Parts: sequence; C-alpha cells; structure tokens
Amino acid sequence: MTPQTQVELETWMKENCYNFNSYTINGNAIHEGYGIDNFGGVFIWYYTERGEKNKLKYFQSEKDVVEHAYHQLVSDKWAKTHCIGFTTDKKETNQLVGELENLGIRFMQDEIPYFGPDRPVYRTFVFGCDINEVKHLKAKFFKEK
Repeated sequence: MTPQTQVELETWMKENCYNFNSYTINGNAIHEGYGIDNFGGVFIWYYTERGEKNKLKYFQSEKDVVEHAYHQLVSDKWAKTHCIGFTTDKKETNQLVGELENLGIRFMQDEIPYFGPDRPVYRTFVFGCDINEVKHLKAKFFKEK
C-alpha cells in the first residue's frame, strides 16, 4: 500500500530500511537532497543544496506530494543504501567483500578521491534491511581518517 501522509511515508521508510541522508520527510534535517514543505495547504517538492531550496513541483494535497516522494524513493538506488565500508586500504575492502559474500549479502562498491587523487577512499554499500545483518562490520571497516 502506498503511504498517504508524511508520517506514513516516514514509517514506511523506516520499516523498509531506507536511509534519510538525502530526503527530509516529516521534518528530519539533511545537508542536501529532496524534501516536502507545506505553505498554507500547498505542498512543495523541493531540492536543497548548500542552504538553497529549489522548488521543483507543487501539489494541492499531502497525499499527492507523498505519492510523488514515494515513487522518487523507490526509483532511487541510493535511497536504500547504507555505507558500511569507508577506507583507504584496498586489502580491508577485499576483506569486507569476503565477509559480505560469506553472509550472502548483496553490496556495491565505488572509489572516490575523498583525500585527493593520490589517496582514494573505497566505499562499500549494502541495501535496505541487510544493514541489520551487518551493522557489526561497520565498526571494523568504516574509517573516516
């Protein structure tokens, strides 16, 4: 069943292990991403970045804006990702891959120039509620420095 209100959408996101990193639903704070505002009964779907809100679409009802947000969420692969590996050590990344494969957990990885082009960071993401099975691995493989 598609959520009808922001409270229902927030509950649905939590139950299905979506992250709130890029979506402000029912008032949570984000640095950048999508959100819903209500001005006098007009609902606005917006994108915010660096403190600037860009209004993308207007809706006459909460139900309509929530339906729009829901469809955006289910089509956004990043909305269901959880970063459990963040390291500059390729060996650690390979070790994490082995542990995830042994557990039968689906994952994706990328490499970003977080500390500059000569010192990349290897990131590992799991999807949805698989995060509940591998939270313990984040303590071992998520190193911000």
